[in-house]
Amino acid sequence: MRRFLVPGVLGLMAALALAGCGGGEVRGTSMPGPPTGNQATFVYLQNVDVVTDWDPATSYSNELVAMQNIYESLTVYNPLTRRAGPRLAERWQSSPDGKTWTFTLRPGMRFHTGRPVDAAAVKASIERTRKLGQGAAYIWDAVRGITAKDTLTVEFRLKYPAPIDLVASADYAAYIYDTQAAGSGDLGKWFQRGRDAGSGPYTVASWQKGKEKELVLRAFGSYWGGWEGPHYQNVEFRVTPDLNTSWQLLLRGEASFVQRLTPELFQKARGTAGVRTLQVPSFQNLLVLFNTASGPLADVRLRKAVQKAIDYDGILTALKGAGTGATGLVPGGLLGHVTAAGAQPHQDLAGAAELLTQAGYGPGGKPLRLTMTYAQGDDDEQVLATLLTNALAGLNVQVDARAMQWNAQWDRGKASDPARRQDIFVMYWWPDYADAYSWFRNVFHSATPVSFNLTYLENRDIDSRIDALPSLLATDRGAAEKAYAYLQSALIGKEAAVAVPWVSNYQRAYLGNVQGFTDNPAYPNVVFVHDLIPSG
Repeated sequence: MRRFLVPGVLGLMAALALAGCGGGEVRGTSMPGPPTGNQATFVYLQNVDVVTDWDPATSYSNELVAMQNIYESLTVYNPLTRRAGPRLAERWQSSPDGKTWTFTLRPGMRFHTGRPVDAAAVKASIERTRKLGQGAAYIWDAVRGITAKDTLTVEFRLKYPAPIDLVASADYAAYIYDTQAAGSGDLGKWFQRGRDAGSGPYTVASWQKGKEKELVLRAFGSYWGGWEGPHYQNVEFRVTPDLNTSWQLLLRGEASFVQRLTPELFQKARGTAGVRTLQVPSFQNLLVLFNTASGPLADVRLRKAVQKAIDYDGILTALKGAGTGATGLVPGGLLGHVTAAGAQPHQDLAGAAELLTQAGYGPGGKPLRLTMTYAQGDDDEQVLATLLTNALAGLNVQVDARAMQWNAQWDRGKASDPARRQDIFVMYWWPDYADAYSWFRNVFHSATPVSFNLTYLENRDIDSRIDALPSLLATDRGAAEKAYAYLQSALIGKEAAVAVPWVSNYQRAYLGNVQGFTDNPAYPNVVFVHDLIPSG
């Protein structure tokens, strides 16, 4: 469900959700819920910290769920058409050679600061994001220059052909914001105090880092999309690591939406009066990243042994519909997805034991000790940790599996001292826009300092092949498919830098009086609250 994509799209998607598409049925309305009308508050529960970085130029983590309600991009990905649709820009066109793109903005838009959303502001936003060069700023690498042709017209000149309309719909680094918000002060520091300079339907009302009620947004009265009819006027983001607590809050009507539940709780939700449920495939998968640079797993034989020890089928059984088997790094629905028979892995304990023995470990050899970090409060990751720890224990491998809040886990992974880093880092990944490039560019391309390349892999051949992907994508789709297939084979097979146990199926639960919700896989876990209809 997206904001004003094309005529009729919102209504169609809302109708699909209400009709039970993907399990989105509601069983009665006997539960209490939030007030309706102009005082309604939408309460969003997630199990990890909401905000890591407040700067829209560098933001690249969980705050996506809030930022997409505060900031907007030129375009938005439409999952029905699988193309970019209008957002701040109402139309655009490209030159025949794909190297010049011209966007026309909607008239009369304003930032939360009161200044106009015009061509100069678009140019300034993207140029600042590019200059800082952090997070997902790489999405603009094809851009040679930006010109504000007039108040509402922005022209992008490219170094090579690229789908800028799709790039401009990215979930990170595509935000348009008021670069003058801090006046003569430091804009980056201004943002990090919990301030915003967006143009979206909601603006920051309060932020309490580390608190359960971490973030509250309030309606921006001058939003260009308008407030006619029923809308939620407030959005509250709460952090509840325990999923049973989240479920109880939903049952009591103290929460509107739970981002995730255990499979057991989700099945219970499907049969509970006054609760809607929705299960949909996603572009998000789980990555088990191996430390290729230091510690025991610098030995590729040990990395391959851990890959083989993962009980892929047992995990999928335990997830009870919350995940499907992965056949590579790229989920289905995206260019680069591998569909070859036999690509989906299965547990091979005999093969793991043989590799461990070759390296001097394993049954009858010296014990091997590994550290693994994963997300606190994520029951699916807990299933992986438990099954893998048990499987490796039978092979004389002791795993110190540590559940951590995301910020602490990420800080450890990025530590400049290799001795502080983990051997195995478990995290989810999803694309920055509806293309597979971000897996390769961010997670497996060498980079200093470390950000998300938490395998610490440094391979010049792989780097050069990743660097060539954007041009291939724009000029030779067949060659791009082959490049993606090769890279996945190299990273999972030859280098054994990663294992991919599953692709997520989103399982949502929300109050029956929340109408119009559905998932857009290009914006994982985002609820576009302005599009929802609160009812009695």
